[in-house]
Amino acid sequence: MDLNSTVYEFILLGFTQNALKEEIVFVVFLFIYLATLLANLFIVMTIRYSQMLGSPMYFFLFYLSFADACFSTTTAPRMIRDAVSEKKVISYNECKTQIFEFHFFGCMETLMLILMSFDCNVAICKPLRYTTIMNRHVCGMLLNLAWGASCIHSSAQIILALKLPFCGPNIIDLYFCDLQALLKLACMDIHVINLLIVFNSGAICMVSFIILIISYIFILHDLSNQSAEGRRKALSTCTSHITVVTLFFVPCSFTYIRPPTTFPMDKWMALFCTICTLLLNPLICTLTNAEVKNAMRKLWCSKM
Repeated sequence: MDLNSTVYEFILLGFTQNALKEEIVFVVFLFIYLATLLANLFIVMTIRYSQMLGSPMYFFLFYLSFADACFSTTTAPRMIRDAVSEKKVISYNECKTQIFEFHFFGCMETLMLILMSFDCNVAICKPLRYTTIMNRHVCGMLLNLAWGASCIHSSAQIILALKLPFCGPNIIDLYFCDLQALLKLACMDIHVINLLIVFNSGAICMVSFIILIISYIFILHDLSNQSAEGRRKALSTCTSHITVVTLFFVPCSFTYIRPPTTFPMDKWMALFCTICTLLLNPLICTLTNAEVKNAMRKLWCSKM
């Protein structure tokens, strides 16, 4: 931390300051967090041990569920703990760690959604060359690129955070530590850093969303050449992907593609992006996918 800085910890106001509402927050979001972990763990274990789910689509779904579980763990446990704690304090180093983890797994989830759309695109538009294009080596290489890109993105966020001096207020009106929230507390002109954040996080959100939209436009266009059964199956898969993409990117874009100003719905957007979406993702991916449901039923019934 900068030697001239006098702030070494931050106070998180959380989702509410009402005692009764805090108890409700504790119960509700403890349930949501545990359900998120359980649902994503079920998908991870099913794909890992089921012989029915060996295609590249489930390879990427495995890591999407892993990223979902880790992403929720970066924010939910602290919010749940702070809901019943009198001292809602996070140290500067803990804040940096949370920023890194939050952006690492958030970026990882974004890239997994892109890779899943790419896999879907190849499966529908180039079915005869699918096994050649999406072989094990290519999938492993794409996964490694995703890990590397996520690390670069989150490291860039930490570098920007280290440039911020804090010498005044230390109250963050949120339930977790994020770079956008820290900008409002910095004792310096944040115009340039905010532009860098928009270029970093905002560009990732927008470019990724545009890539996904273009990918699904090609898929939907190519479906006109498919049989009725093929269209039905492809539309079922694409609909679940598009739903997950929309639920994730809309609040993400609202948060990072704008000036560092405060809106009344900021907490709700952050809550939806960091907690609620991560529970909806595994539910959408399983409830709309007959292969995953059948694999789960067979695997877990045999285990029982």
